[in-house]
Parts: sequence; structure tokens; C-alpha cells
Amino acid sequence: MSVSDEKVLVVPAPMFQSLGYFQGFNKDVARYFPALLAPENVSFRPRAEAENDTGFKQLIPYMIFSYANVNGEISVFQYVRGKGMGENRLHSKRSVGVGGHISSLDLADSQTQGIDLYQRGMLRELEEEVDLRSPYAQQCVGLINDDETEVGRVHLGVVHHFQLERPDLTSRETDLIESGFLPIKTLLDDLDNFETWSSISLKALFGTF
Repeated sequence: MSVSDEKVLVVPAPMFQSLGYFQGFNKDVARYFPALLAPENVSFRPRAEAENDTGFKQLIPYMIFSYANVNGEISVFQYVRGKGMGENRLHSKRSVGVGGHISSLDLADSQTQGIDLYQRGMLRELEEEVDLRSPYAQQCVGLINDDETEVGRVHLGVVHHFQLERPDLTSRETDLIESGFLPIKTLLDDLDNFETWSSISLKALFGTF
């Protein structure tokens, strides 16, 4: 399906703001996540329209993968966005987040809605973009809102942290280039070359390292 035909999951920006506006990272998942995915608050809109309509926020699962070795040293999966990736405004940026839009195609039947629909879309994105062969623990750890960038004004990131037992993860996408695990200190020393969401997430989740 082309971008012009795709319909993506959105919430009204004023509804999100009514829950408590923030800029950057917010760890209060319980406050935002259930309300954002309540059936009365979500809808599907053509992606081509949603990308330029600041009246809505597209909900984006943003999956981050880390691994701690026997010494407790943490590494995080990272990559560079190639030109074939969907959001051309982020091309050539480094990223630690894997994910994408929740699509109307994730509606398996008329009973699928809310959190179940979101989880279906997130797992589809996971399977499409990476080959994850390690056992893991996964937790939704926060949300990202960035109204200071063109991309951020029409998207709302939902950050999921996957803690892997071993660094057994590879890219399925040819446009996830230069991918692999790097020590967290290496990434924190290079934040200027990361897309905004990745920079925000790295500082919020690992900034004390």
C-alpha cells in the first residue's frame, strides 16, 4: 500500500493535550496510554493528510533494544535510516527506535480495537523490521512529544524498551543500514547525529550512564 492510500491511527491533539501537555519524554504511561487508546478517542485518517495536520497526533510504537553483558555494561541497537525508509524527513539520521504507524490493515476484524489493535500493529512492525531471536523482557516506559520539529508536531511516540538476554537481533530492512549494538556511552557521546526522538529517549532512559 502506498503512503497516499494508507490510513493510520490518530488521536486528536487537543485530547492528548487535555491529559497534560509536555515537551520531550514523559514516563507516566498509566496517565496517557489507556486514554489515548480508548475507542472513542482514536480514528483512522489518510496518512498523506495526517502528515500535515497538526490537529491530530499519529501514534507510533517506538521500540528500543538493549543488552547488558555479564559485567553489566549496556549496549543498544542502533542504525542509520536509508533513503528507502518511510519518513523522508529523517533520512540519514541515526536512530535507536524501530517502529511505525498503526495501520487500518491491522484491523483483523470489527472486534479489534484499542490496546489490542495497537499491540497487533506494534508486533507487525517488529516482525517486518527486525529478526529478534533472543528472549526478552518488554515494558512500555514512556511517551515522546516533540512539537519543536516538523515531524514531531504530527506524531506521538510510545516507547517500548526490550531488554534482551543476548544481542541476537538483526535488521530485516535493507534501509536500516550500519545497524548493530553499540555501548551506551558511545551513543550518548554522539547525540547530535541522532534523530530527535532517539536523542530524547537515550537521555531519558540511559542518561545517567
